[in-house]
Amino acid sequence: MRVEEFDYALPPELIAQRPAVPRDAARLLVVERSTGTFAYRTFREIGDYLHAGDVLVVNDTRVLPARLRGRRPTGAAVELLLLRPAADHTAWEALVRPGRRLPPGSVVHVGGHAVVVDERLPDGRRLVRPAAGGDLAALMRRYGQPPLPPYIRQPLSAPDEYQTVYARVDGSVAAPTAGLHFTPALLAGLRAQGVAVVALTLHIGLGTFQRVETAEVAGHRMYPEYYTLSSDAAAAINGRKGRLVAVGTSTVRALETVAGDDGQVRPGEGWTHLFIAPGYRFRVVEALVTNFHLPRTTLLMLVCAFAGRELILRAYEKAIRARYRFYSFGDAMLIV
Repeated sequence: MRVEEFDYALPPELIAQRPAVPRDAARLLVVERSTGTFAYRTFREIGDYLHAGDVLVVNDTRVLPARLRGRRPTGAAVELLLLRPAADHTAWEALVRPGRRLPPGSVVHVGGHAVVVDERLPDGRRLVRPAAGGDLAALMRRYGQPPLPPYIRQPLSAPDEYQTVYARVDGSVAAPTAGLHFTPALLAGLRAQGVAVVALTLHIGLGTFQRVETAEVAGHRMYPEYYTLSSDAAAAINGRKGRLVAVGTSTVRALETVAGDDGQVRPGEGWTHLFIAPGYRFRVVEALVTNFHLPRTTLLMLVCAFAGRELILRAYEKAIRARYRFYSFGDAMLIV
């Protein structure tokens, strides 16, 4: 398939700039795969479609304050997006803007502290090292900002607006946005009706938001992202009596990475570069909670693989017609 087959036109005013308040007041488009029908609901009503014995799997990664703003000795502004520690833990892999103007060895000052933008890596990444005695993680904690997507132009009212209520493990540079709609009360209500809520971790990095540069879908290669699935979580998933409902595309990728052909998941941790596009055979995920994604992205391709490209693009058309809000702070779909 060609990447252009995953394109659609979105009116700019439908790009959400603020999250819904409260979180579960977001709208929910329910997509029934077997019948091709739709229902227009509110997210807090998601329990109407979940049943006792279902297992709801969430991604408990926590977003790092990974965006650092600094200046060169000339005064020119530089922006660093720290992605993850390098293999030797003496540097971080980062996206640097404007990276092409910074030769290896360039010094950038962040809050009065010097860091060095070093060698170039594939996919536009750079290695960024602290000056002698420095600590990039400490700089990030002190001076870092949430790495909001570029289409969100309004500042956050509070840093936790871009965190799920169950975020626990630091490591992501983007939020697992399908989970932003859950509140503690909503999760408690689901548990009370017999739905188990199970967490895994997949740290969202370059693999999730990197652009697809190839013309053919099959030519794209995912940048690896780190996941963890505990033994307790795997046992709850494998012992379920109902459906496995994944919250977000990152959760899907982690689950499908650890699932065998027998539909059982294996606990463990490691790196996944799994790219899910139409033609993929799902091993374990049976229902999906997801946001509305940008055109031509691996996220949209995954959702189309799960429910069919034609059905999903029709759902997007209906959501646009109904003035649903799109992208990270937008409304949600439940695909059953």
